[in-house]
Amino acid sequence: SMGLNEEQKGFQKVAFDFAAREMAPNMAEWDQKELFPVDVMRKAALLGFGGVYVRTDVGGSGLSRLDTSVIFEALATGCTSTTAYISIHNMCAWMIDSFGNEEQRHKFCPPLCTMEKFASYCLTEPGSGSDAASLLTSAKRQGDHYILNGSKAFISGGGESDIYVVMCRTGGPGPKGISCIVVEKGTPGLSFGKKEKKVGWNSQPTRAVIFEDCAVPVANRIGSEGQGFLIAMKGLNGGRINIASCSLGAAHASVILTRDHLNVRKQFGEPLASKQYLQFKLADMATRLVASRLMIRNAAVALQEEREDAMALCSMAKLFATDECFAICNQALQMHGGYGYLKDYAVQQYARDSRVHQILEGSNEVMRMLISRSLLQE
Repeated sequence: SMGLNEEQKGFQKVAFDFAAREMAPNMAEWDQKELFPVDVMRKAALLGFGGVYVRTDVGGSGLSRLDTSVIFEALATGCTSTTAYISIHNMCAWMIDSFGNEEQRHKFCPPLCTMEKFASYCLTEPGSGSDAASLLTSAKRQGDHYILNGSKAFISGGGESDIYVVMCRTGGPGPKGISCIVVEKGTPGLSFGKKEKKVGWNSQPTRAVIFEDCAVPVANRIGSEGQGFLIAMKGLNGGRINIASCSLGAAHASVILTRDHLNVRKQFGEPLASKQYLQFKLADMATRLVASRLMIRNAAVALQEEREDAMALCSMAKLFATDECFAICNQALQMHGGYGYLKDYAVQQYARDSRVHQILEGSNEVMRMLISRSLLQE
């Protein structure tokens, strides 16, 4: 809670309590049975976590980016995978709230904020991951509809979500030819691939999202034609803070589990906690956790204030924190010894669920590219 005001400490406590009560006891079952915990997420929405930084007039909580990071870190101690999906859902709701017109905001945001409906972010394609501006999914205008053709890959919530925020090509090649269109589940021509089998993130389904002559009203376009790539990138700046905050939660929980394990587990006639080597390892883990947290919170404030360095700071925070927090989780597993490799012990799940954070929302190699580009342009 260092540096937080009383209101933020209140948000944090509510999120920690919810994570401990509703998420942590179920996290292993959700993972092993690959369950999408709709009911629990809707309980989280009752606390205001369905639209954390969406404006209040459409049902959001109207909180800041820093508040959001604090909440997602706390929730992720209960289940990192589920919290990561909630963070993506929040990003989609914010994009509609920020760039949609009043009719779109009032149509789509209220059911998203209550999580009556769920949202997915559709940017990545089989042939365009890091090079998102080369996406091929097309949207050709015919009268008052766009006809979408193409497919999106690795979509969190695919097949289960009700709202798909889709980046598609309405113009020529490159970023300026991309627009943002909301596609609702049940639209003819919208279908889904098989559910992917993943190392982690098993409490949320991942599928391809497929468009075959899928007719979507022009009224569902968010922003103007050609604005889609800008909307997508602005969404990702916040998404990077969110996903890094989920890594914080996994690392936070892993440090606590490791501390408790060292105090209980005995070898050579004394607790592991008495071994100076392990004491120093635990100290390094806690230090890296706090450093990551400070970087993320600094970037969250910069993004909230719309500072010029916000994009670079968000990229730095995502790069540093997701690398460091996975290393913390991995070290925690190691310090649990053989027990750490058993699914009866939560530490292995935090490691599996946080590993993908180094890849998605822009891989950490792409983060380095964005940071270096920002530095070289100064």
